[in-house]
Amino acid sequence: MNNSSNNNNSYRFLLIGLLLLCLIFINQIPTVHSQQTKQTTTTPPQNVKIIDNSNSNNVNQNLEQLYRGKHTNNWAVLVCTSRFWFNYRHIANVLGFYRTVKKLGIPDSQTDDMACNPRNSYAGVMFNNENHKMNLYGDNIEVDYRGYEVNVENFIRVLTGRHDPEVSRSKRLLTDDKSNILIFLTGHGGDEFLKFQDNEEISSYDLSDAFKQMYEKKRYNEILFMVDTCQANTLYKRFNSPNILAIGSSRLGENSYSHHSDPELGLTVIDRFTYYTLEFFENVDPHNVSLLQLFGTYNYQKLISHSEYRSDLFSRPLDKVPVTDFFGSVMRADITPTIEASKEPLATQPKTQSIEITEKQISLDNKNINNNVSFINQQQQQ
Repeated sequence: MNNSSNNNNSYRFLLIGLLLLCLIFINQIPTVHSQQTKQTTTTPPQNVKIIDNSNSNNVNQNLEQLYRGKHTNNWAVLVCTSRFWFNYRHIANVLGFYRTVKKLGIPDSQTDDMACNPRNSYAGVMFNNENHKMNLYGDNIEVDYRGYEVNVENFIRVLTGRHDPEVSRSKRLLTDDKSNILIFLTGHGGDEFLKFQDNEEISSYDLSDAFKQMYEKKRYNEILFMVDTCQANTLYKRFNSPNILAIGSSRLGENSYSHHSDPELGLTVIDRFTYYTLEFFENVDPHNVSLLQLFGTYNYQKLISHSEYRSDLFSRPLDKVPVTDFFGSVMRADITPTIEASKEPLATQPKTQSIEITEKQISLDNKNINNNVSFINQQQQQ
């Protein structure tokens, strides 16, 4: 990467520190779409059959149900794969993403050890802007994976759920087939690979295989895969599992550039792709914008590279997918029809019978009726 000029109790999360891997609780040839030329329509996928073409109301209801997210919980996996002080911006990238999803419904816990580096003139503090208005490091830091625990093997184990028995639940990605997962990677990369700690690499084939295992084990509903690194778009080239949407910061042969430097720290503090992602969320109501609108902000003039996304594996039109389907909490209420009690006055005495009944029996029957009336009233109040 160049250093030139970025509640239904559904959330929890984990983090890996120094080189940060956060899990936040809170699913052939690829077709690549340029941000400047891609136009998404609202036409339903070809495999959707509308049975009753004569009833437009039914058609609209079918489309609404199709495009509505079917997930019940959101997770995020945020990965900084770099090491050393001069890669400060990669840690800031991850912490910036963390802060954004946290604002949209995620509780505390996160971070790495980079803020405590002796070369940091602001001990225990990290910034992604030279105005120093926001401390990304914050309070209540919880680190589940540290230092050399951040490696390719552990990352794959987190995705696929293949842990040793002694690994605690707090360090696992406890997703299911109703889980939407945001995966964000940042660090140094190249053609179809991303380096981990300048020591090993994860390839596009490794990622594709991990997602295939996740799909077969029903570990996701949808995945949004975002990567900020050099030649980022090549990392999703081999994906072939359903319901994955992928976007990268740069094409094959392109660098991903940093946004600006901090003269007091003496290094760059954020990358361009991440910077404009976070800026987007700061200036919109995230509950009323779509992923297509977010992707439309990534242009060459801002990034000095070509951000592209791949949507051929994804089943929903991007202009119908709220950003909160991946960046926010899930709060959904299903309304069921209610049955109103009859407005007819309830009988206060038994119907006339052709048999003789005693006064005591009438009293007991009236008592039972009154109990039933009370029960119905309680139901109406509820």
